[in-house]
Amino acid sequence: MPAIVRSEFALALNQVATERGIDPSVVLETIKAAILAAYRKDYGIAELELLVVELNPDSGEAKILKDGKDITPPGFGRIAAQTAKQVILQRIREAEKQAVLADYQTKVGTIIPGMILRFDGPNIVVDIGRAQGVMPTQEQSHSEHYHLNQRLTFYIEGIRETMRGNEIIVSRAHKGLVEGLFKREVPEVAQGSVELRVVAREAGGRTKVAVYSTQSGVDPVGSCVGQKGVRVQAVISELGGSEKVDIIQWSDDAKQFITAALAPAKDLEVVLNEKKKSAEVLVPEDQLSLAIGRDGQNVRLAAKLTGWKIDIRGKMSNASNASNASDTSKTSQEQNKQVEPSQNDVKEVEKEIIVSEKGTSEKKEEKSAAETPSTDMPAPSRLATSQTSDTTKSDKVNEAKDSSKP
Repeated sequence: MPAIVRSEFALALNQVATERGIDPSVVLETIKAAILAAYRKDYGIAELELLVVELNPDSGEAKILKDGKDITPPGFGRIAAQTAKQVILQRIREAEKQAVLADYQTKVGTIIPGMILRFDGPNIVVDIGRAQGVMPTQEQSHSEHYHLNQRLTFYIEGIRETMRGNEIIVSRAHKGLVEGLFKREVPEVAQGSVELRVVAREAGGRTKVAVYSTQSGVDPVGSCVGQKGVRVQAVISELGGSEKVDIIQWSDDAKQFITAALAPAKDLEVVLNEKKKSAEVLVPEDQLSLAIGRDGQNVRLAAKLTGWKIDIRGKMSNASNASNASDTSKTSQEQNKQVEPSQNDVKEVEKEIIVSEKGTSEKKEEKSAAETPSTDMPAPSRLATSQTSDTTKSDKVNEAKDSSKP
């Protein structure tokens, strides 16, 4: 049996189908519709449902049948060729676009390399291979500056219907971009032995990733960080280089998870309210700024990551408490000194009194010695002198009393 030699039409049909990624039967149906449209235009036939087009897929010969009868007019092929060509090209483009959209529909939620083609107002048009994607303003990272022909990795967010038709939406701000990059850079994540449980991101600023190991003996945090941080640095580099990425051990213990989510802050105390699903976190004064973050970013991402409402409160450190207690003790001691003298103070006062009395006694003895002529005097003379001195003192006291009376 001789081999069947396929015509140029069949070869061209298959070539178009292969290049465009379209099934050959779809191309044939498109050509049939084009031929029927050309016949209607030239001959004004309105009842299209009564007409049938037969097209030989090998030779490309076309016939128009009505009720099973061939009504193809003479020379129809030449007349309809130009019209059919235009319709065929249009239908092929539409079919190609639908095939591309169907292909990218399966890629939604994944990352893909691309190149910036042009700026369409606030939006950016990106070449992503067989199609063009659109990156709206809200899907752009505020820390990045884009330019023509720049090659980046994009996240395919979805396909959206617009006035221009269906558009493939790509993103540089979606948290899925981080997930895709970790799957690409970390084999354990790609294989499933390490799971990315939750990702909270503020594009261009900070991202927190909660990881969990599904296989014993595998360190999820260490796997994502890599030796000397090479894996996480590759992710950060793809994100523009300025975005910080925190990798956190996921835990079903809320206190432990919240404490880890507030990293890099340390020495935290977490008090949970299960009914309100809120947590009050007591933070040392020197860790307060780290726990809150710039413009509240750290605590905001921690709340997104854990699903708990987090209230940050500062607490005094032990050193501050000891200092305050010491100051209070000193103040109390000073007050006690003012209110009740100490034993040392009493002794000092007693010494001063004794010294004072001693001095007074010595002065009296000196005075008495001066008034006494000699110790060799007879006893009666000394007695008389003493009595005279006492009388003199008594007289002075009486004079003082009299002078005080009105």
